[in-house]
Amino acid sequence: MLSLNLQNLTPSEIQNYLQHAVAPRPIAFASTIDIDGNVNLSPFSFFNLFSSNPPIVIFSPARRVRDNTTKHTLQNVLAVAEVVINVVDYNMLQQMSLASCEFTKGENEFVKAGFTEEKATMVKPPMVKESKIKLECKVIEVKPLGTEGGAGNLVICEVLYMHIDENILDENKKIDQTKIQHIARLGGDWYCKVDESNLFKVAKPNVQLGIGIDKLPQAIRSSKILTGNHLGQLANVHDMPVIDAAFENDVLKQIVQYFSLNPKEMEEETHRLAIKYLDENNVDTAWQVLLSNDII
Repeated sequence: MLSLNLQNLTPSEIQNYLQHAVAPRPIAFASTIDIDGNVNLSPFSFFNLFSSNPPIVIFSPARRVRDNTTKHTLQNVLAVAEVVINVVDYNMLQQMSLASCEFTKGENEFVKAGFTEEKATMVKPPMVKESKIKLECKVIEVKPLGTEGGAGNLVICEVLYMHIDENILDENKKIDQTKIQHIARLGGDWYCKVDESNLFKVAKPNVQLGIGIDKLPQAIRSSKILTGNHLGQLANVHDMPVIDAAFENDVLKQIVQYFSLNPKEMEEETHRLAIKYLDENNVDTAWQVLLSNDII
């Protein structure tokens, strides 16, 4: 394993390693305005949601590593403490990237990148009409993290107003994750697109505690077949399952027939069968397969 003492690296090396490691990162496509009314539009991948009550998002226009200069976005929010964060989807990707060019101060990236200005409801900076989700924010604090090149500046924003394209809503007027096609930033020139081909659900623990991996039967916990992800699924049940006398499974019966003289292979095959059900998020059936193996 490569082990790095960051004190021995240059700022550009640190930036490269961290941006590849801490990824994917959502993108704040921030529209701001200066005291003369000049509009700026720029993307920032040092960005996330930090509170829902109050609704707080934070993005960070870092000082440039190469020459320690600051970005127009930072200068603007210090002068006019308002910003619109426009969510970027796949259809906006190339234009968004173009807007990241270091155009001279006063040039409007809406024009340069071909986006359409849309008047906001509560703040002065315009919204990006093409964005399907827009957050109108007031800047409540700008916290510098340093004075050298690469130092971040946390722009702490309270979301005042939210605009959502109805085409990405479900029947309950909630955002349908499969309809957005979020774009996320990785290291170097790498991005990723979030769509149905790479989306999946994980059952979240709720107020009822999972039993924990330490409570799994030893044969399951020490399995050479089941992975840590599989053990986590099995251990997220609230009570230790018991065998259902009515449970039947044709594949399990075949495993018993073929491997009855070799208990070790039979156990491995039942674990592989359990994986099939775990990968389908059918945890109850996976448990029944595993418990049936224990009493065969």
